[in-house]
Amino acid sequence: MLEMRPTCERCGTDLPAQAPGAFICSFECTFCADCADALDERCPNCGGELMDRPARTGKALLANPGATTRKFAR
Repeated sequence: MLEMRPTCERCGTDLPAQAPGAFICSFECTFCADCADALDERCPNCGGELMDRPARTGKALLANPGATTRKFAR
């Protein structure tokens, strides 16, 4: 299951689990759409491709809320 990190690791923008607009790599590094675009859809941590993170909604969100720990680019 995805960790659903709450913020962009580059600029700190809030990225709620239930909202679109987050991009992740295979290690779940998380970036907002503006930062993903500025990074040419490449993760600065691992070099992997940044992809749209799916939103988590409804009962799935209630049973498995997004993470609350903020992480920043390494």
